Amino acid sequence: MQETMIDTTVTYTIVYMDKLYVIEKVPARVCQETGEEFFAPETVEHIHYLIKKGKQPDRVIEAPVYNYS
Repeated sequence: MQETMIDTTVTYTIVYMDKLYVIEKVPARVCQETGEEFFAPETVEHIHYLIKKGKQPDRVIEAPVYNYS
């Protein structure tokens, strides 16, 4: 069976306390067949640290929000 996982970086988005956060250049293993992303536990911990500690963002963007209905 051929390995379909590659090590790369991705853009990760998360909503926390009604705010949208975008984290760029996150290390991940990505399945080339499905696009599913896998993160090491220390990567997830670092993402939580960035958000919860209120680190100054590198930049701020504006995003439109739509209701599906």
